[in-house]
Amino acid sequence: MARRYGGTYSPDTSKDDMTPPAGAYHGARRTRAGGRVNLLFLAPLPLALRAFTSGPAGLALNLVALGLLLLSAWLTREGLKAEEAYEARKVARRPAFPRKIAGSLLTGAGLAIAGWASTGGFAAPVIYAVVGAALHLMAFGPDPMRNKGMDGVDLHQTDRVARAVDQAEKHLVAMSEAIQRAGDRTVIARVEQFQTTARALFRTVENDPRDLTAARRYLSVYLMGAKDAAIKFADLYQRRPDPAARADFIALLDDLEQNFAARTSKLLSDDRADMNIEIDVLRERLAREGVAMAPTSE
Repeated sequence: MARRYGGTYSPDTSKDDMTPPAGAYHGARRTRAGGRVNLLFLAPLPLALRAFTSGPAGLALNLVALGLLLLSAWLTREGLKAEEAYEARKVARRPAFPRKIAGSLLTGAGLAIAGWASTGGFAAPVIYAVVGAALHLMAFGPDPMRNKGMDGVDLHQTDRVARAVDQAEKHLVAMSEAIQRAGDRTVIARVEQFQTTARALFRTVENDPRDLTAARRYLSVYLMGAKDAAIKFADLYQRRPDPAARADFIALLDDLEQNFAARTSKLLSDDRADMNIEIDVLRERLAREGVAMAPTSE
């Protein structure tokens, strides 16, 4: 039975198929784009102090160096996020722009200009540039440079899946941002659990782009409804904590999670059925040609 919250309905599916896929509840995805990257934002800040204690040339050079190093830190962080998204998918295009490599080059350039402002010579800036760029590349690595899992794949269909999954991820991000405002740790954890189940469906569709038609409504309409419900709940809960609204929202997440898990299970079952059909067809062809095959285990 679908429940209603904030004008949004959760989908109904057959109650005979509600088994969640294995490994669906492993927690929300955590980003590695922190820690060392945050240090990249902090490390060049002394250049601002040095800029305003130098002459006009030193002021300009140090501020340019500061800007390049901060831009490098931002590109590195975005590159790590893109790499995580790439690694999370079995079928993925390489990042369109090599952010981490660009970050390494900008680090070298920023250190070179800072060295030039400090020493005024030529050798020290070159050394700073080479060593800084090399250390940055060693610390964070290069960007993925090859498409992954796309051999023999219909690129048009894969692009459609990638766009659908990207839009679905945006709904999940907006949902997380909204629910953080509510400040209820239990609800935040429950949303993260639902998102893990939703992402299991994303990965299933990416593994077989033909599943997009069957899952499109889940990736768009239902996730958009979940996002809208999360925003309305967060707005209400911020103004006045309401246990009834909290219970209704969690019940909505329960319904959604069951339906997403059921759809994932159904798609996996269909994929298995398709494989069995292909095996049976191949066996019939080989049998007609007099080639024996060992029986498969059921």
